Amino acid sequence: MSAVNDTKLNSAVFLLTGIPGQEDLHRWISVPFCLIYVISIVGNSVILFIIKTDPSLHEPMYIFLSMLAITDLGISITTMPTILGIYLFNSREISLDACFAQLFFIHSLSFIESSILLLMAFDRFVAISNPLRYASILTLPRIAKMGLVFVLRGFVLTVPLPFLLKRFQYCQDNVLSHSYCLHQEVMKLACSAITVNSIYGLFITLLMVGLDSLLIFLSYVMILKTVLNVASPTECLRALNTCVSHLCAVVLFYTPEIGLSVLHRFGKGSPPLLQILLGYVYLLVPPLMNPIVYSVKSNHLRARIIRVFVK
Repeated sequence: MSAVNDTKLNSAVFLLTGIPGQEDLHRWISVPFCLIYVISIVGNSVILFIIKTDPSLHEPMYIFLSMLAITDLGISITTMPTILGIYLFNSREISLDACFAQLFFIHSLSFIESSILLLMAFDRFVAISNPLRYASILTLPRIAKMGLVFVLRGFVLTVPLPFLLKRFQYCQDNVLSHSYCLHQEVMKLACSAITVNSIYGLFITLLMVGLDSLLIFLSYVMILKTVLNVASPTECLRALNTCVSHLCAVVLFYTPEIGLSVLHRFGKGSPPLLQILLGYVYLLVPPLMNPIVYSVKSNHLRARIIRVFVK
C-alpha cells in the first residue's frame, strides 16, 4: 500500500532544477536572470510600441519584426515563473498539468519563432532580388495570411505533445534537469515505452526547425547569387548589410536550439551543466538580443526609439 501511495505522490509533481551544487548562491544567481527578463520584456515591448505608433514603420520588414517581438515576449513570460521561482523562492515543484501547459507553449512558440525567421528571410530575398515589386508582393493581407498559417502550424503540431505525455504514469524520481519543462525531457521519466513520443517529437522538430532552417539557407544562397551579380561593390555591401540583423537572429536561435536537441537525444554522456547552460541560452538569449541587434543595425528604428526617449 505504501509503494502505491509513493508512486502516486511521485507522479503528482515534477521537480525542476536550477544549477546543481549552487543552491546557496541562488539569490545571487537570480539577479542576472531578473535583469535578462526585464531587458527582454522592456526591449520587445518598446519595439512593438514604436512599430505600432509610427506609420512609417508599417512596412513588411518591421511587421515581421513585430511578430518576432510578440513571440519573444511569449517565450519570456512562459519561462519566467518557474526560473525565477527556483532562484528567488526555491520553488521547485510543478504539477503535471502546469508542466504540460508550459512545455506546450515553449515548443509552439519556438516553432512559431522558427517560422517567423523563415518569413523574414523571404522578406530579405524579395527586397534584394525584386525591389521594384517588393511592396506589391508583400502586401499587408498577404503578410497576415502567411503569419496566421505559420502560427496555426506551430500550435497544431504541438497540441498532441501534452496528450501524448498525459497518457503515461510517472514512477521515476521525477527530477527534471532544467528550470522549465521540455517534451524530450519529461517523456524520459515515464514508466512505459516512449517510442511514439520520441518519433513524433523528432518528426515535428525536423518538419519545423529542420525544414525552416533549410529554406532559410536556400534563401541566402539565392540572395548571395543575386547580390554577386550586382556590378557595384558598394551596392553589394549595402544589400548584404540589410541582412545582418536577420542573420544574427538566425544564429542566436538555431545554434542553441539544434545543440540542445542533439544533446537531449544523443548526448547521454554529456555534462549536465552543459545541457542546463545551453537550455538557458536557447530560451533567454534570443528574446534578450533580438531587440538590441535590430535597434543597433536599423538606423530608422534606432532614430525612432531615441526620439521617443529624448522626448
